[in-house]
Amino acid sequence: MTNNILSSKHSHEFDQGNPLAQKKILLATLLTGGMMIAEIMGGYIFNSMALLADGWHMSSHMVALGLAYIAYKAARHYAKDSRFCFGTWKIEILAGYSSAILLMIVAIVMSISSIDRLLNPVVIHYDEAIFIAVIGLATNLICAWLLHEDHSHHSHDNHGHHHHSHDHHDLNQKAAFLHVVADAATSVLAIIALVAGKYFGWDFLDAVLGIVGAILVAKWAWGLISQTAKILLEAEMDEPVIQEIKEVIQELDTKTDIVDLHVWQVGRGKFSCILSLETDTLSLTPIMVKKALSIHEEIVHASIEVNHRV
Repeated sequence: MTNNILSSKHSHEFDQGNPLAQKKILLATLLTGGMMIAEIMGGYIFNSMALLADGWHMSSHMVALGLAYIAYKAARHYAKDSRFCFGTWKIEILAGYSSAILLMIVAIVMSISSIDRLLNPVVIHYDEAIFIAVIGLATNLICAWLLHEDHSHHSHDNHGHHHHSHDHHDLNQKAAFLHVVADAATSVLAIIALVAGKYFGWDFLDAVLGIVGAILVAKWAWGLISQTAKILLEAEMDEPVIQEIKEVIQELDTKTDIVDLHVWQVGRGKFSCILSLETDTLSLTPIMVKKALSIHEEIVHASIEVNHRV
């Protein structure tokens, strides 16, 4: 016997978006764009390749921030579109993944440029470069402050439900945040190198710290690529929620076996599951199973099938 608890009218919009982050990213994009123009113009006016290179480097981060903003807009615009069977949240994840790829490309370009600079030193206009690098750092720090995500509201639960330590990061916002932090980190390294070059004659330090910065940025990019790719490919059967579901079924009825289980993320810290059971208990129904699973708030959508053995 099979019971189906799927209602004909229920919402598949599991994530409400992040309007505050959307506004902050727009502001960060405008600030970054303004600084990018200043560095590129400064590079041409002061004949500084260092400033020119940093300006074009910053342009990649502005593109990434713009991509994050567009993703938020698109996710909200298509929120009611029936073609998206589990909502539009993954538009944001796709943007985060694309942004992470771009960040990795930035790291590769940084490393190649730094190695070339190490092998082929150039004359650096220290005063102009330091001045604009400091302004660039200040801009990056403001943007990083804007985009920093506060998770303090996840530390408690007012409903008495189980809500374990699943990842609630907004990965689209995190991608944008990493871009400005990466730019800030490279600015700090650049300032250190420029000051050392001006006062101690250590011209090589500019290239060496550029390589260090590239490695750091690549590490951040790889971490974000792994996180977002896992969600996009629905490779989430190792999430803690899987064991939680199994424990609920075991506690509910020891005579029931899980014959099929699929779980994937449909929002920040929110999961959907398809669960098929076989049982000797005739009184067990999908509604009972769904009620038992409801103690875990992260399970926001469940399609449950109960087959009774004969």
